[in-house]
Amino acid sequence: MEPHLRGSSSSVIANIDRAKLLARAIKSQRSPSWPTPPTRDIPPKQVCEKLVSCYLRTIETVYRVLHVPSFQRDFEELWVAGHEPSMAFIVLLKLVLAIGATIHDENFSMRTEAIRWVYEAQTWLSSPTFKSRLGIQYLQMSILLLIARELVDVGSEMVWISVGSVYRAAVYIGLHKDPAHLPQMTVFEAEMRRRIWNTILEVSLQTSLESGGPTFISLEDFDTEPPGNFNDDQLTTGKPAAQSNSVHTQSSISIALRDTLPARLTVVKCLNDRSPNGTYEETLRIDTALRGAYKTLRRTLQTYTAIEGLPPPTFALQAIDFIMQRYISSLHVPFFGPSLYDPVYAFSRKAILDSSLKIWNATKSDFGIPDEGDFARLCRCGAGFFRAFAFHASTFLGVEIRTQIQDDGDLNSIHLYSNLFSILEDAASWYLQSMEAGETGVKGYILLKLIAAQVDATKQHVQQSELPRLLVKAAESAVEKCIPILETMASQGRANGSEGSSECFDLQVSSDFVEDWDMVMSDIFSFGDQGTYNTF
Repeated sequence: MEPHLRGSSSSVIANIDRAKLLARAIKSQRSPSWPTPPTRDIPPKQVCEKLVSCYLRTIETVYRVLHVPSFQRDFEELWVAGHEPSMAFIVLLKLVLAIGATIHDENFSMRTEAIRWVYEAQTWLSSPTFKSRLGIQYLQMSILLLIARELVDVGSEMVWISVGSVYRAAVYIGLHKDPAHLPQMTVFEAEMRRRIWNTILEVSLQTSLESGGPTFISLEDFDTEPPGNFNDDQLTTGKPAAQSNSVHTQSSISIALRDTLPARLTVVKCLNDRSPNGTYEETLRIDTALRGAYKTLRRTLQTYTAIEGLPPPTFALQAIDFIMQRYISSLHVPFFGPSLYDPVYAFSRKAILDSSLKIWNATKSDFGIPDEGDFARLCRCGAGFFRAFAFHASTFLGVEIRTQIQDDGDLNSIHLYSNLFSILEDAASWYLQSMEAGETGVKGYILLKLIAAQVDATKQHVQQSELPRLLVKAAESAVEKCIPILETMASQGRANGSEGSSECFDLQVSSDFVEDWDMVMSDIFSFGDQGTYNTF
């Protein structure tokens, strides 16, 4: 394959290099200089209200960070003449705005502003005098910064490192100890401590799964109970009683997800611990426990939707299902390659296929971009956990399609895979739409088009000797499709006067979803052994 790629007649390598240069220029234009001291400049109230609403109806429903009534009270006071809010609240608000901006409109039009707000928060929290600020509000800002960095793509691949610092800060002020074992405090104080600790555990586990790093979490290291089943407004009324477990409140989703923590922690430890991977029988045992926890979770959520009162938000239900499917898929990924040619691992192959289909179906919109739901928009416009794993699901499905056709070899059976074929086309279109919303990486799109070309060549019974030429042509076409999008983004940045700074501390090092280009090419163009797939 190498002669075809690097031959004088192929434009792939040159265009990839051009795409990289354009991506660097775009990121430089978006990035403010470092450090970026926070200012009191914020958008007009109407815009802020929309961004806050975007945040509250999405991320806050799954990862509880704020006491919403207190936040809304401080937000309203912000607009009162003569009132000067603390810089801490301004920084916290800007992080909420940055997260909300990811789904505010169909093209993440406030990306540059969101990046600046993240830089400001990073600067403010990096102050060497942070010890005097250490408390619940500091941890709230730290968690929001982690989430914002991931979704806005400001050093998103390094968030796992930062989570460790936040975890230790929480331990330093005793959040790993349940309030019942501490000096007496109000219900509000106790519940906020439990809420923050619970979210730190969740973010720690999620970033470990995403990064491949150890969790450094043990169930024996803390005794903090899950949050109580309260609505936020209950916490400010004397000595409130928690709702029954069958009643849905603003805390119910995070409580239900917490119940699955032991099973999910076992998955991450199995995948990421330094010790060699266990046996396949051990993987199947972990799978059984994980599916049992997931089944209980689904029953709990169904109870919420069946009773009267406030139903769980659609976003939260989709996010929870996505998260659990991702853990199931991840558990079986080490056996995906062998499963393509060894029936011993057939269960893992089916597990990844089923989970990938469910993840992809939650990601795509059946109604087009203007009418897409919040979760689909977050996957398309945001970065990090949700978008990366949506992309991974589409590639797993592509490899499954390719393998099924190669194994079948019967053109009369191709109609059986028609639904899977459409996923490859939809995934490529989805990736382009992500680029139009500001994504600068092109390798993911090229990878999807290469898999599609390989599938198409297999369907057409193309001679093996012709396959490299067809795939190089597909790669050329794919990168040529991406270049104009990047050029448009770069020219818009110049028109807006965003030329970046030579002193810029670049926190935006995108992982482009996949590894080094040479490794991707060797995986996709490895024709002799179709039984391995080591891109991830």
